[in-house]
Formats: sequence, structure tokens, C-alpha cells
Amino acid sequence: MTKIRRWLVMGILSFSGGIIFMLPFLREVYYIPMQEAFGYDHHQLGVIMSVFGTVSLIMYFPGGWLADRYSSRKLMSSALIATGLGGFYFSGYPSYQASILLHAFWGVTISLVFWCAMIKVTRAWAPAEEQGRAFGILESGRGIAELLSSTVFLAIFAWLGSNAQALSQVIILFALTNIVLGILAWFIFEENTQEESVSNEKKVTLKDVIEVLKLPAVWLITIVVMTAYSAYWGSFYFTPCATDVYALSVVLGGAVGVGKMWLKPVAALGAGFIADKFGVANSVFAFFILMSASFFVFGIMPGGEAFLVLMLINATIASLAVFALRGIYFALLQEGGIAPAVTGTATGVISAIGFTPDAWMPLVGGYILQNYPGADGYRYFFLLITGLCLIGTVAAYIIMRRTQHQQRST
Repeated sequence: MTKIRRWLVMGILSFSGGIIFMLPFLREVYYIPMQEAFGYDHHQLGVIMSVFGTVSLIMYFPGGWLADRYSSRKLMSSALIATGLGGFYFSGYPSYQASILLHAFWGVTISLVFWCAMIKVTRAWAPAEEQGRAFGILESGRGIAELLSSTVFLAIFAWLGSNAQALSQVIILFALTNIVLGILAWFIFEENTQEESVSNEKKVTLKDVIEVLKLPAVWLITIVVMTAYSAYWGSFYFTPCATDVYALSVVLGGAVGVGKMWLKPVAALGAGFIADKFGVANSVFAFFILMSASFFVFGIMPGGEAFLVLMLINATIASLAVFALRGIYFALLQEGGIAPAVTGTATGVISAIGFTPDAWMPLVGGYILQNYPGADGYRYFFLLITGLCLIGTVAAYIIMRRTQHQQRST
């Protein structure tokens, strides 16, 4: 693969990995416009998102098996095009029942067909000693794609009048972008990378799947991903906490959320290069310590305007650690000794369990804040996140010690 083509592959990986999620997560930016255009209430929007999340969790594991048996080029290209075609249908404002089925369909195209193939191509993109930067560049690029598309398409939405018709046009733009990326993936990706060629010499069988499930490294990485992803969910509460506990205005509180988004590309990219220099497992362990300490500070820090600056600094530290971990935790596949031939299967297992916070973290956060109003609720919630981070720290420490032992033995 030529150098130019190699970077084109990473560009498509990064942008498609960010853009493909924008249609099912449209409500994050267009919540009120969606209610007005579709006529959905809060409960209906919640159900639609829950359907996507539930189907996604079910699809991750078989998606890993699929990625180990079929060409990543075909899987990713077809997933992007299918997701985009679903967007065209969505732009016509289908009924509530049809929208539920569409979000279930997106759960299949994204989590069954696309996700594990994307991780597999990323792992094959770089040699063993550069896995950190490969996944760091991927996550950084995904963040840039989300920011650019959200900013540009939101400006177009405003320019077109911020009405139902404008929202329909924005949905069409997201759909077209997915389809274009799918076509580019078809022509730019090679049928098989060197690493995929090795895995395709022997198709993954049920016995291979069982062997993956027996690997301690798979379950340790699963714990790392699940706890780090729980902390990612915890970072969603920085904005309401800034408003409710530290007397920040609603607008400035929203700015905290936007500012956090801008940290993602920087943190993920930086973490990738740090991981390649100091070791992925060592870096994951260090970021977990930093993240645990930061959330603990949130759990004990008093509220009020006097502590606002400290709160903002701490939110920045926590966000950097969260995004750094998201950028490199899948690079642990290499240091964990997981064979390239079962990358997809391992990713499916890890994702199916590691991303379960999508299902239960909103419920836990809502329960705590509802039953313990005000500053106490946020403190209890952040202390819970601290506990989860400490569990992740232990798992990361075990991976680090296992990696050091393996390196001394070779």
C-alpha cells in the first residue's frame, strides 16, 4: 500500500467512524427541531434511541464474527451506503413505528456490519509498535468529523430557516455523506490488508470463538472499556453540574459541553503517541489513575461560585483522561496478545459488554439525581464513577503487569 493510499484509508476510517453515528444520534443537536418536525414527545424520542442502543449491544458480538469471516472493505462500504439510504427514508418523516424499525435497522448496519470491521482495519493499518497512534488518530479523526459535520450542517440548517424542511435537508446531507464515504471506501480500501489475509486463510469457527472467550486479556480489556466508557457517560453531567452546583449560567454551562468536545481530537491523538512511546498498557494505567483522581475531586469538592475555576480545571483534566482512554483502549488488543485472525471476534465480545453503559448509565444517573437533588446528587454520582474508574485501574494494572512479564520473557 502506497503512503498516500495508506493515509486515504485512515481518512475514510476516521470520517466514516464519526459520520455514520450522526443519523441515529441526530437528536443530540436537533432535539427540539425533531420534536417539532416528527411530532414525537420526550418519551417517544427516548424509546427510539433506546431501540438503537439495545439492538447495537446485541449486534456487537455477531458483528465480530462477521468481521473475521468477510472482507472489511465490503462490510464497511455496504454499511455506510445502507445507513445513508436509511437516512433518505428518515428525511421523509416516517411514522413513529417506522422510525423505531429504522433505528433498529441502523443498529444492525452500524454495530453488526460496520464497527468491528473498522477496528480490524485500524489494527491492520499500523505495525505492532504503532498501535497506539493508529487508534489515537482514528479517535481524533472521528472527533474532528463529528465537529466539522455538526458545525457545517447546523449552519446550513440555520441558513435554510431552522424549520422542518431545513431539518429534512440536513438529514439528506448526512445520508449523502454516508453514501459518498461508502463509495470511497469501496475504491480506496484494498480487498485484504496483510493482516486480514492472514486471518482469511482460515475462517473463524465456533471453536475459535470459544477460545477467544477463554482469553483473560479479552475480559480484562472488556473491564477497561466498560469502566472508561462509564466515565465518558459521567462527563455528560459536567454541564448540568456547572449550572446547578457552581452557579454558571445556562449558556456558559453549555459552553463547557462544547469545549469538552474540542478536547477530544487533541487528547486522543496525543494519547496515541504517548502510548507508542511508553507502552499502551502503561499509558492506560496512568490515564485511569488521573481519571479516578479527577472524579474523586468532583465527589468531595464543595459547590458555589468560589470553586467554579477549580471545577472547570478539573473538568478539563477529567475530559482529557476520558478521551485519551477512548483513543487507545482498543490498542490493548496487540499488547494483550490477541491474534490478528480473531480481532473482530475479540472486538465484538469487548464491545458487547464494554458499551453496556449506554443502557444503564442514564438510568443510574437519573435515579441518583432525582432522589438526591442538588449538589449531593452530583457528588454521589461522581463518587460512583470514581469507584468504577478504580475497578478499571485494577484491570489496567493487571494488563500492564502481564505485558511487562511477557516482554521480560521474550
